[in-house]
Amino acid sequence: MDFEEFRRRGKEMVDYVADYLENIEQRPVYPDVQPGYLRTLVPTEAPEEPEKYEDVLKDVERVIMPGITHWHSPYFYAYFPTSSSFPAMLADMLCTGIGCIGFSWAASPACTELETVMLDWLGKMLKLPECFIAGTQGCGGGVIQGTASEATLMSLLAARCKAIRRVQSVNPELSEAEIFSKLVAYTSEQAHSSVERAGLIGGVMMKKVPTDNKFSLRGDMLRKMIDEDKAAGLIPFYLCATLGTTSSCSFDNLLELGPICNDELMWMHIDAAYAGSAFICPEFRPLLNGVEFADSFNFNPHKWLLVNFDCSAMWVKRRTDIIGAFKMEPHWQIPLGRRFRSLKLWFVFRMFGLKGLQDHIRKQVALAKEFESLVRADKRFEICSEVVLGLVCFRLRGSNELNEALLKRITSSREIHLVPCQLAGTFVLRFAVCSRATESHHIQQAWKHITQLTFELLQERVN
Repeated sequence: MDFEEFRRRGKEMVDYVADYLENIEQRPVYPDVQPGYLRTLVPTEAPEEPEKYEDVLKDVERVIMPGITHWHSPYFYAYFPTSSSFPAMLADMLCTGIGCIGFSWAASPACTELETVMLDWLGKMLKLPECFIAGTQGCGGGVIQGTASEATLMSLLAARCKAIRRVQSVNPELSEAEIFSKLVAYTSEQAHSSVERAGLIGGVMMKKVPTDNKFSLRGDMLRKMIDEDKAAGLIPFYLCATLGTTSSCSFDNLLELGPICNDELMWMHIDAAYAGSAFICPEFRPLLNGVEFADSFNFNPHKWLLVNFDCSAMWVKRRTDIIGAFKMEPHWQIPLGRRFRSLKLWFVFRMFGLKGLQDHIRKQVALAKEFESLVRADKRFEICSEVVLGLVCFRLRGSNELNEALLKRITSSREIHLVPCQLAGTFVLRFAVCSRATESHHIQQAWKHITQLTFELLQERVN
């Protein structure tokens, strides 16, 4: 492929993507394939000779599209959003074209510097405390990670290193291995599995703290566990608090947890992977109150801020804590190589503006509230947790088995896509407003579909 063909094919690909997104509603949101379907549609080995571009593109529809779950369909309500916008896609194209590997300032100065500035812009949108903003003289600063999972792991490794150094400064006779075996970290029982995985990779104990009846981690339960562990000779060193849990979008109480962590010299990391985007709106910013106690904070613009995957924003209060956790050149992440991901932020922030991003968040929250009102108006259903942002947890009144049967019908129909969760042993359906294309009429149609399947299910049970 030469320059001229690349120009032609590039324009064709933009048309293909635009057509795909413009007509995405016409495709079943969930694929009708079985595991292993793709292997039967492609050769067992790579081709010996080059193939034509036209043949490759034809196979996108023949091989790939039948197995795609359409995350950007307005009928996709599963998991959480994965963000997207045309400015972000164009920026990603430019990132790929430039193709730099920004592992150091010298490797591509613009890549390093734009990321620092964009994380400052974003931190100011969130009204983060000044100590998290790099500026020109700040001690903290931001960095783009691939995912919230990586950010959690980085914070835990930094906290572990800092705790070992602190204990050794007081008890120099203790070896690193002796201290290591006594370190204990904490998180909510509602926290994402990636937090537990960070503990496994970091080789430390990770204890799950019970939550209250709103699925929120509170100070009294954390204090009780810390006191018990200290009495047993353990060293509490880290807490991962969650704002917007995966199951129900519940919020841990930072104003109770933060002072405890500060008093105990424990690192507090905040995982706000989904909910963090909403904090750019003044009405949702109080959900972040208490961030001033934190050592690190993370959320995913690629979930809800119109920036496509991957782009996970992480800030630290003292950057020496994170770059000092590795016995090598100053480094902020697990991989060495870095893509020019800040281009996506630069394009999106400039082309939407803060107001445009706030409008997007508010629209999706309003759509979730609309769905909540539909559920509450039908006495066969119940709401299972407070609807704060764009997620509604609901269920049919009755047994877990009944709700499992309803979800099975919803999935089999392939008209809308939901996933479940467990809340206090109860099987619950999650309805997350995800696609940028979702409008009120999609919400109404989704509810009509759910109630029709419910009617059929209950009629069969009666008969």
